[in-house]
Amino acid sequence: MEMPYPAHSQFVAPTPIPSFVDVLPNASEGNEQGTTTEDVCTTPVEPYQNVPPIPISVVEADVEGSGYGDQTCVEEGIYGECGILGDIEEHRIFRSKKELMTCLSITAMTEKFQYKVFKSKPSFVVVCCVHTSCSWRVRAKKLVESEYWMVTKYEKKHTCPTDFKPVRRRQAISWVVGESVKRKLINPGRVYRPRDVMDDMKRKFGVDISYSVAWRGRECAYDNLRLGTPEQSYKLLPGYLHMLMDTNPGSVVNLEVSDGNKFQYLFIAFAASIHGFSYCRPVISIDATHLKGKYKGVLFTAVCHDANQQIFPLSFGVGDSENDASWSWFLGRVKSVFGVNPALVIVSDRHRNINNAVKEVFPQAFHGICMYHLLNNLKTKFRNKTKELEQHYIRTAKTYNLQDFHVLFYTLCSAVPGVKEYLEAVGLDRWTRSHAPSRRYNIMTTNISESLNAVLVKVRELPITAFVNEIRLLCQKWFHERRTKAGGCTSMMSKDVETKLEQRKDRAQAIGVICADQYTFDVVDSDRNYCVDMALWTCTCWKFQLDQLPCDHVLAVVHKTPYQAYDLCSLYYTREF
Repeated sequence: MEMPYPAHSQFVAPTPIPSFVDVLPNASEGNEQGTTTEDVCTTPVEPYQNVPPIPISVVEADVEGSGYGDQTCVEEGIYGECGILGDIEEHRIFRSKKELMTCLSITAMTEKFQYKVFKSKPSFVVVCCVHTSCSWRVRAKKLVESEYWMVTKYEKKHTCPTDFKPVRRRQAISWVVGESVKRKLINPGRVYRPRDVMDDMKRKFGVDISYSVAWRGRECAYDNLRLGTPEQSYKLLPGYLHMLMDTNPGSVVNLEVSDGNKFQYLFIAFAASIHGFSYCRPVISIDATHLKGKYKGVLFTAVCHDANQQIFPLSFGVGDSENDASWSWFLGRVKSVFGVNPALVIVSDRHRNINNAVKEVFPQAFHGICMYHLLNNLKTKFRNKTKELEQHYIRTAKTYNLQDFHVLFYTLCSAVPGVKEYLEAVGLDRWTRSHAPSRRYNIMTTNISESLNAVLVKVRELPITAFVNEIRLLCQKWFHERRTKAGGCTSMMSKDVETKLEQRKDRAQAIGVICADQYTFDVVDSDRNYCVDMALWTCTCWKFQLDQLPCDHVLAVVHKTPYQAYDLCSLYYTREF
């Protein structure tokens, strides 16, 4: 729908970080989102003791163009499929001496020759062909008051014998190999083994490299694309988060560190998510999944459904593990950002720490259980009755009215002895739709959380700053695509709701309607009778009340009366909300 993806809440990629000195806010001032400097740590964060200081050249990395999935991670014209390409030319400028030498090395491997450094000073460098009689030569100098280098002289022609074959390819060192294969690793889901690096170097340059060089080259490429090593990534995080808030006004970021300046917790809620939640049904699914990087940790997520039944990410958190403290910290930030709706429902699995945290942070909210997680628990406890459980449990959990529930629950308990006591101990209101004190709508599981975890399965291997950048890219992509589709929506409802209404209208044509008075109607559906009250917006099947969408019986009444189906839908499904 249109409203959860407002045009003024678009994402903006953080600009390159010049240095921590330049980007950190004044300690006495808060930022424009109302988040103080205590919320975002203003010094480089360390994951453990005695991490060496990060070089300033790494801090100056282009954050926007260095993450996985960003096809602009290298400049056009300089970087090609294999890395830094392009002809060496006089007056060509390079961003650093390393970039210059990398370009020379790849040129040498491509043209099947080798060079050596004839003279190197802080202000200039001269390289020449390894053959003593060859005239090929390049001279470059560093530009004044800059890190840039320019080629000042280039003798392009080789005069060495054609049968001259050096014993080894000295240019095929690890960091050059890394630059050569970097584009192969942009997709974090790709499996790229050292043996693949060796094959690519042989195929593209005719160069044989050892397994160890291939492995080190691949690691160099990973470090480059992932904004440095895991330790460097933690040091980059505060600056990145500051720029993220600066370029996305309204976003909320909390970075908490220990007394020793060690990373503890991270919370992120983008402005688009904060604004859009007020137009979504107040049912939040929460879950946690393990990170796979060097320092491990846990990713906490809070998501909901938009009007079109799509995943709507609300907030992300990172902590050390799933425990009472981390869950309470994360949910506390969720509460402070999104507030407390009187009709709020939180859906999760039965993790003990989640239960404790929800009771502490959201004591007034209804806490429902994912029915599939509970089904898996039942299968574990009643191993010899899995078929009967699958046959009866899902229908019992999903049914809307109490009359049907009692029939289905009796059937389930008769088929699986002992399950009645187990489910009643869990609480009937926590896993059934019919007993829930607050509307769960159609959100009976944590599938949206599990789906989001599945989307992030590969990027969970990345260092912390690259991982956060991938989350930003994912949300930016989703929100842009959905906002564009919503802008072209001409119907009153979302596409998903329109489809449901059309299907229900088709079924409603076969339902009989008897008018009792101006607002009350008796509806005959197969062999069952239902009562629809248009004054109270109720149907005795209870689907109308719990989903806030007209059921088959209500649509049958609409078909024979002046009522309009769109007027009977919750505002959460409309594009006018």
